[in-house]
Amino acid sequence: MAAVTLGAVVCAYSDERRNELELAIESLLAQDRRLDRIVLVIDHNDGLLAHATELFADRGVAVVANRAKQGLSGARNSGVAELDTDVIAFLDDDAEAASDWSRKIESAYSNPAVIGAGGSVIPRWQAKRPAWFPEEFLWVVGCTYEGMPTETADVRNLIGANMSLRSDVFDRAGQFSTEVGRVGKKPVGCEETELCIRALAAIDDSRIVYDPAARVTHLVTQERATWRYFRQRCFMEGVSKAQVVRMAGAGQGLSSERSYSTKVLPLGVLRGIGDLFRARPSGLGRAIAICAGLAITTAGFIRGRLAPQVLEPLPAATGK
Repeated sequence: MAAVTLGAVVCAYSDERRNELELAIESLLAQDRRLDRIVLVIDHNDGLLAHATELFADRGVAVVANRAKQGLSGARNSGVAELDTDVIAFLDDDAEAASDWSRKIESAYSNPAVIGAGGSVIPRWQAKRPAWFPEEFLWVVGCTYEGMPTETADVRNLIGANMSLRSDVFDRAGQFSTEVGRVGKKPVGCEETELCIRALAAIDDSRIVYDPAARVTHLVTQERATWRYFRQRCFMEGVSKAQVVRMAGAGQGLSSERSYSTKVLPLGVLRGIGDLFRARPSGLGRAIAICAGLAITTAGFIRGRLAPQVLEPLPAATGK
């Protein structure tokens, strides 16, 4: 099969992440397998747009403004519109891709049935990881969590910080929905989950592949390593999942979550309690966090089912 062309989209909105954004772009420019196109989309922040244009435009990076609705979904759609490559990869503005990332992503598309591919997201803690923070809830900070495949496998959806799709997916299944997804700092999500579910349903005999060897690291700030953020993110994940179920149905919308909540989380609680009896008191903290995280996420799901307006976007962002 002929080699595919590969482009990458990075979306940014915050002045606070300028240093991280530069590292993300540098990691794409340093790929072993040179990317055919790199697009940086600035989400409704004129100051950051001017800064990024000055910094990157003469390095082969197309810097554009989000011309769609404010938020991550609209920004990604603006990036997709700029690319004519066979495959479009997405990297977060606070993530860094390993040097062989693009090559690993490209290799997945040797199979014509594969419409999407992604890999592992490894946390890069700004401060020490809290002892109570369970591996099973690393999705709270946008990273690979306990329960995900440890070898290459088909999955329902990918993690947005490290994902790619064939460009024709957007023609056949549609764009990222602006009804879901992050707007500024509001900790909602699931836009990539909804699109992956929709793409698999729209394209017969299609596959989405997760390869843990296609690695990126993802910054976890001190703010996100707190119990307060954990609670907020779990609640809004539940709200977001309710919207996905409304759009995709409970069958696919909760297929992965059923196994996660009935198998992965109970085992995590048992491991935590086991650590407590081995004189590792942090195990109790992790067990409590797992139980609390599940309860809070469930509460968010119920709230989202009863009150969809919870997902309405925030007022215009200030760029911070």
